[in-house]
Amino acid sequence: MTQPYQLSVAQAASQIRDKKLSPVALMQSLLARCAALEPRLKVWVTLDPNGAMEAAVQRESELMRDGPRGPLHGVPVGIKDIYNTKDMRTTCCSPIYADYVPDHDATAVALLKKAGAIIMGKTVTTQFACGDPSPTVNPWNALHTPGGSSSGSAVGAATGMFPASLGTQTGGSVLRPAAYNGVVGLKPTFGRISRFGVYPVSWTLDTMGTFTRTVEDAAIMLTVMAGPDIKDGHTSHREALDYTRAIGSQKTPPRIGVLRTFFFERCNDEVRRHTDAVVENLRSAGAIVNDVDIPVDFDTVLAAQRLLMSVEAAAVHEENFRTRADDFAPIVRELIEMGMITPGVAYVQAQRVRKRFRREMEEAIQGFDVLLTPSTPAAAPRSLSTTGDPMFQSPWTTCGLPTITLPSGLNGDGLPLGIQLAGAPFDEERLLAAAKWCEDVLEFTLTPVD
Repeated sequence: MTQPYQLSVAQAASQIRDKKLSPVALMQSLLARCAALEPRLKVWVTLDPNGAMEAAVQRESELMRDGPRGPLHGVPVGIKDIYNTKDMRTTCCSPIYADYVPDHDATAVALLKKAGAIIMGKTVTTQFACGDPSPTVNPWNALHTPGGSSSGSAVGAATGMFPASLGTQTGGSVLRPAAYNGVVGLKPTFGRISRFGVYPVSWTLDTMGTFTRTVEDAAIMLTVMAGPDIKDGHTSHREALDYTRAIGSQKTPPRIGVLRTFFFERCNDEVRRHTDAVVENLRSAGAIVNDVDIPVDFDTVLAAQRLLMSVEAAAVHEENFRTRADDFAPIVRELIEMGMITPGVAYVQAQRVRKRFRREMEEAIQGFDVLLTPSTPAAAPRSLSTTGDPMFQSPWTTCGLPTITLPSGLNGDGLPLGIQLAGAPFDEERLLAAAKWCEDVLEFTLTPVD
């Protein structure tokens, strides 16, 4: 029998609306799951069981009195600990902000609450959402990295501590940990979700994203959070859509462009064979599949992404770094130091590379619904001193195109592998439709813990 903690966002929300599931019963199940797994997996920075239960009781009362607030009424979510949460600590996993309690919510958090979601607490991130590994444990194998920077959000979604969570991606911080932990990770188009109230790494690159266990749930989360925000000048003025309409809308098999340049050259043999098998599976199911050759120097793109991230991170942290440099972890400290000595000319040239690359990728996707690559060069590395290599996500973050990773199987060591799909700018509806079609064909449903 399915336990409440095993329900997807769509299932839980539907049962709550129909009064077949109490928000209190759902929260009790999730908190019991957290109590059983948290000592080993270290997902949470801040979890307030009493406050979470009080919110569940309130949502149940509202439901009986007034009906649901919105599509997420009574559904608990986890929030990466760089999103401001009113009256709840936002630490960035740094001693500098260990006691910081914001007086406002990030726009994304406020929209979740407006839709009826319950904020369970704050999930572990690498310090300031950069590269220093966090204490969170990979539930598939504790000797392997869970990825980062959104490590707690990915592991909690994979293990049933919550049905959905928020992350951020500046290089590969949503899709990489999603792939390592066997869940769906969505990074929308740059500017599709407001960044107001989220501690920045890089204004040019930071993109808000989600972790769920199904594509349908990713569509629900995006529908709730997408849209213009006058508080964030980088958000698009385009009105958002009801992205749940994409689910099941792919009436004919999608047109898939397989991007072998760079991606198939840099992955290991096992990932290459697995991805080829997935492609053949999709082709056999009816997808129109063609290889795409793009004359792009991806190494230059990766270098530009790293330079932009380091210079803008140096600007973000300049004041704190001047007075509290010893409180920064080694990798983020090195990133800031490199940014501080980078010439302005190099920064401008990196911006030119970014803009040119976006144009090239917009041209490459014409004629296809999605482009497909392996999600990562390899499964989660057997090391706790790294969060893994973001090279397969960083290009999409750099050009701002929407991307999604789907779990597609296990490697020989029993670790998750995934495929990554990219869509045209602000065409998340088509991306999600194709992703749902692929998800139905792949039917990967394994979970890391009982």
